[in-house]
Amino acid sequence: MEKRSSAFPSSQPPQTTTGAWNYLIALIVSLAILGGGVYLAAHDHAWHMLAAGCACVVGVLITWPIFEGLVAARRSSADSVGVAVHSLNERVDQLSGVLTMISENQLLSDRAKSVAFREKDRDAIRRAIQEEISSGDYEAALSLANEIERGFGYKQEADRFRDEINEKRNEVMRQRIMEVVAVIDRMTRAEQWPEASREAQQLIAQFPNNEQVKNLPAEIDARRQQHKKQLIDSWHEAVARKDTDGSIEILKKLDLYLTPSEAEAMQDAVRGVFKQKQENLRTQFSVAVQDHRWAEAIRVGETIIRDFPNTQMAHEVRDRMEALRKRAAEPEPATA
Repeated sequence: MEKRSSAFPSSQPPQTTTGAWNYLIALIVSLAILGGGVYLAAHDHAWHMLAAGCACVVGVLITWPIFEGLVAARRSSADSVGVAVHSLNERVDQLSGVLTMISENQLLSDRAKSVAFREKDRDAIRRAIQEEISSGDYEAALSLANEIERGFGYKQEADRFRDEINEKRNEVMRQRIMEVVAVIDRMTRAEQWPEASREAQQLIAQFPNNEQVKNLPAEIDARRQQHKKQLIDSWHEAVARKDTDGSIEILKKLDLYLTPSEAEAMQDAVRGVFKQKQENLRTQFSVAVQDHRWAEAIRVGETIIRDFPNTQMAHEVRDRMEALRKRAAEPEPATA
């Protein structure tokens, strides 16, 4: 940069030659007057010229040093002013250079600035990607990885980040699916079908594109149908071997699975089972009364009243229950 000319003109030391010559001439004239005064005083006893000469010489000798002092002070002041002006010129030149540099920096384009700070920006994006992965925000992490490729042109690094993000997301997804599938498995074994379906729907909302998750409702329904078939087969087997109590217990569970049409198709067989159950209870009650096993008769009678409350047999048993309780409360007769 071309050096700028000084803002102030250089101060020059004052010219003192003329003043010195003037004092020298005045001194010579004063000495001449003094000499004339001495001559007149010696011959004519005229003292006034001698006095004037003495006054002139004394005046010149007194004022000359004062003049020289003033001249020296002026010269020193002029030198100080010159130094200050020179220093000020240097400071102005430095300030001008700084202003020029600032102006040039302001003229840099946004692209030039991004190039200058690209390494710091890239490191900041790398750290941000790792933070998003740790927090589980994989979409934000992928967006930042795409920015590395789009903004800086580093495709290989962006691909590496994308692979890492997808691998971490798949790992978390697999772990979550395994946990929920284990819960659903326990629920299906416990015949908690509505609860299992709710868990599956929540998992579908979380991972809608996963094939294993999308198939969970069908798998749950298949398990439910399989369990239903097992209950029906067990019920037919119990009926075939005339296991009335067993068939009724199976029928209570099966009632939750049967559709109206299926229940209607089994109606005749169910009536036969319950009719057989009533006959069995009637026989047990009668035998217990005949054998004077009052406690057993009361137990069977209470079962009849509870399980078949609206039947004629239940009305008959109710009528006899008070007498049976009195008999049961009587002491046993002593044996011989």
